[in-house]
Amino acid sequence: MGSSQMYKRSIIAALVLAVGVRGQLAAEDEDYARWYFSPGLGFMLTEDDQPLEDGMELNLRLGYDWNEWWSFEGGLLLAPKLDESITDNPDGSRTSQADPDVRGFGDTWMTTIYGDALFHFTRWERLDPYLAGGLGLVIYGEDVLEDGKSSELVMRGGGGVMYHFNDEWALRADGRMLVTSANLEINVVADAGVVWTWGAGVPPDILAVDGPIDSDGDGLSDEMERKIGTDPFDPDTDKDGLTDGQEVLTYKTDPLNPDTDFDMLKDGPEVLKHKTDPLNRDTDAGGVYDGHEVLEDNTNPLDGSDDLMMFELYLQFDYDKSVIKPQYFSDLDKIVKVLKRHPEASALIEGHADRLRTSKAGYNRRLSERRAMAVRQYIADKGVEIGRMRAVGYGFDRPKAQPDIINGTPENRRVEVFIRGIDRQSVLQTLKTP
Repeated sequence: MGSSQMYKRSIIAALVLAVGVRGQLAAEDEDYARWYFSPGLGFMLTEDDQPLEDGMELNLRLGYDWNEWWSFEGGLLLAPKLDESITDNPDGSRTSQADPDVRGFGDTWMTTIYGDALFHFTRWERLDPYLAGGLGLVIYGEDVLEDGKSSELVMRGGGGVMYHFNDEWALRADGRMLVTSANLEINVVADAGVVWTWGAGVPPDILAVDGPIDSDGDGLSDEMERKIGTDPFDPDTDKDGLTDGQEVLTYKTDPLNPDTDFDMLKDGPEVLKHKTDPLNRDTDAGGVYDGHEVLEDNTNPLDGSDDLMMFELYLQFDYDKSVIKPQYFSDLDKIVKVLKRHPEASALIEGHADRLRTSKAGYNRRLSERRAMAVRQYIADKGVEIGRMRAVGYGFDRPKAQPDIINGTPENRRVEVFIRGIDRQSVLQTLKTP
């Protein structure tokens, strides 16, 4: 069989396979938006001792999104014209890198049939980087390889990135190293192209009846998403583990705020893992908010009886100062009373700041820590061992309410004291007695 006939048959076989698979998949409604076709143009770079020079190549891929992390692609790479690699020697002679039996062939074509697995890092984001690896069969139009061969197996490795304009169309750029199975020679192919996901566009019949379009399938129409400010091409705009539709239609949470009730737990884990109320900062009404119970206290946010005793203090300090004013001494003396009467107890003192437009994160963490340490020192000066208390400053990293960066949010500027080692009822009884 002539080389031109083999070349034509490779192209025809690939087209027939793609059309056949496309026809079969059209009937599989559940997979209609998982398959994609991706043509691209690029360049093949060969090692110096390879029989062929660098050249242009066309890449045709048929891909399937298995899940959020993995895609699988079958491809056909075509290089219609690769020149013979000729080396000019110092003595004026010229040496070909091709097999001795075919030296002087001038140029030939090359095709590669391959399969790749792609591991995505952010598959459903606009910017979609991935790693890739696979196997391929390289076929040349001439017997240019060692021992008079015209084909060889290669291992493929590399990666790429896609940029998704919407669910249907994307641009991509790829690079692969091709390692030959025989002598571990390495060639490189790099290309750029487009990605078309069939079935992801809006069907004509939907447009004809002017029905609502839901591009990301989150249960909210694109028009509604634009009104409320969510991304119509991202089913989970705030990345809290719940879709925008679930937040708006089912749980009534804020799809633009991953922690609607500001309890330090994202809405998704509250609903799906902890079974707490994403609209209630303290689900069990035990006195400590859900996130602090889960992340700091190791208590049950659904059982109010195991909550630590929390004192929430709104101490007003002068600008850039950590000196406690006398009008707050009586509030602090209550904590002193509890700790002195219960030497087995310990305290965690947390300083929190408000966020304004000009606020600096590092500065506010240091300032809130200084103020927490001032509270600790006041209590220690009243006769409580300082080693029983720990002070930490969080700045504005843990707000209690949505910050108003223009006018300020007073409830975010606070000191919280958590008493561990005694139950809540004992603390309340202590505060009642002289």
